[in-house]
Amino acid sequence: MANINTVETRDKFGVPLAGNQGNGILMPKLQYRFRVTMLAGFGGEPQSRVLTQNVQSVTRPSVSFPEVMIDSYNSKSYIHGKHEWSTIDVVVRDDITNATTRLVGAQLQRQVNFFQQTTPAAGNDYKFDMQVETMDGTNAGPTEVFYLEGCFLQNVAYGQNDYSTNDAVQITMTVRFDNCTHYQGDNDINGRLVGGNPFPDSANLNDAGVQA
Repeated sequence: MANINTVETRDKFGVPLAGNQGNGILMPKLQYRFRVTMLAGFGGEPQSRVLTQNVQSVTRPSVSFPEVMIDSYNSKSYIHGKHEWSTIDVVVRDDITNATTRLVGAQLQRQVNFFQQTTPAAGNDYKFDMQVETMDGTNAGPTEVFYLEGCFLQNVAYGQNDYSTNDAVQITMTVRFDNCTHYQGDNDINGRLVGGNPFPDSANLNDAGVQA
């Protein structure tokens, strides 16, 4: 076999930047690498591992800023008003032991006692916190964390039964929350990024980074 001098070309992929031909393609976050954790308060439990293990899908948070128009002489200007976080949907599998159903039912019962027809005196009596984390598929630590505070179940749909399908029964929970904060995770991407920061500084954007 002849000796051939090979040349690495993957760093030439991607959109060219000033001064070079390319910087490679950064590895994207994959939709199926995630973890949802219900924290203090959901169903009266300190933390629910059962729901975490049975989550099928979740929508990532989104925020909107309504515009406020300010009229002036011959012109208009715009500022934003109060921001609003949209609801998210969490879909979980309804397991045969009823563990998932019991937890969802316990949270609903905290919001409204359907037997006694009573409600809590304050929102803090039934609200819970939760996290939506992005994972890298290797480490237990997340690469990013959405931390949702002041959550409650706005809507719960228990799915359907159907003789013509093999699909698992699912429960869809629509979650309304007061606020969301976005954090970088403690995962260092298997040591390939210094300091465990998955988001490189702007001064390092010309580096190859973690490639796909």
